[in-house]
Amino acid sequence: MQASQPLTRTFAALGDPTRLAILSRLAAQDGLTVQEIAAPFAMSLPAVSQHLKVLERAGLITRGCDGQKRPCRLNVERLAETARWFDHTRAAWEARFDRLARFLATTETEGNSHER
Repeated sequence: MQASQPLTRTFAALGDPTRLAILSRLAAQDGLTVQEIAAPFAMSLPAVSQHLKVLERAGLITRGCDGQKRPCRLNVERLAETARWFDHTRAAWEARFDRLARFLATTETEGNSHER
């Protein structure tokens, strides 16, 4: 599994603490408007909107249209894709560490038998 452009954008978006906080808010209460999302942050609405654009381009949120409101929703499929990438990468590294441990155990055993 190789990192794709969407996954790269996802990680870049997740690298900002404000965007992580926005995602946490949407995970707790989906369908918030920009004003509702911006409420706990000490920043302007345009600044929050910029963060939302980054999250939207990364595929982490979607923005709907409900009359005058544009509610933001968490895209759990993109988060699941990211989790699958982590799972795959973790499994690959665990396999490498297991092979290294077996190699070291074999080397240590062979070293001890030569000393006798």
